[in-house]
Amino acid sequence: MSLEKYRVTKPISLKKISTKEVEEDAKKKLKKLRKKLSDLQNAMYAEGKFAVLICLQGMDTSGKDSLVREVFKDVNPRGVEVHSFKVPTELELNHDFLWRHYIVLPEKGKMGIFNRTHYENVLVTRVHPNYILNENIPNISKVEDLDDAFYHDRMERINQFENHLVKNGTIVLKFFLNLSKSEQKSRLLRRLNLQEKNWKFSPADLKERKLWDEYQFCYEDAINRTSKENAPWFVIPADDKPTARLRLAEILLEELEKYDFKEPKLSPELLAHLDDFKAQLNNEQ
Repeated sequence: MSLEKYRVTKPISLKKISTKEVEEDAKKKLKKLRKKLSDLQNAMYAEGKFAVLICLQGMDTSGKDSLVREVFKDVNPRGVEVHSFKVPTELELNHDFLWRHYIVLPEKGKMGIFNRTHYENVLVTRVHPNYILNENIPNISKVEDLDDAFYHDRMERINQFENHLVKNGTIVLKFFLNLSKSEQKSRLLRRLNLQEKNWKFSPADLKERKLWDEYQFCYEDAINRTSKENAPWFVIPADDKPTARLRLAEILLEELEKYDFKEPKLSPELLAHLDDFKAQLNNEQ
């Protein structure tokens, strides 16, 4: 099956994209891919030329947390770092909107996962524009100042940010977990019905659910304006969690294998003395 159908290469309409695919034996297939991901990250670390930034976005309950757990569980813990961006702190608000994301970017050889990302700055803040006022931006004093042009300009700043990363060795891959409203309802009810899941529920989830259409518009607009050849978006059907995890892992592997990461070879000088090194160790008293 071609994975290219998930890549956004032209304007999309989320209403026309399926939210559900079911792959037989998805869990078993993912288990095999996890070992390949681990080996790939080890080679990438040894080569030391590239970093990988994996951006995850999706509506509440779309399965971002469990996806991170299941897809990356076999990767060396020192080789993958996860960051989740919530309400900005006072310190973060005293910098530009990309600062808090820039300072936790993955170093070369590592994978970084942004579970909720710099795109929150054109998603949540567009649905709730009053949040922007906390940034104390010059010439922005009231919600009415925040028109479409403001957010489109901010998206262009994001494009420039990602282009800068790519040119300096960071591979940027962005995934939207495309969840249906009916499946979100089922998952929210599950949180309420299962005592061990109650802690995940917040009344705010229901308030945000009422803004479903506004969020879908903002996601669609952001994806269409920021899916670039060097930093693409992939829209993943998310109603079936095992299949969504498998698809993301398949795409991630396919994209990263293009780079053909190579572990560095020992210098001729070291190779010539390997037997000597072995003898030193074997002759230790």
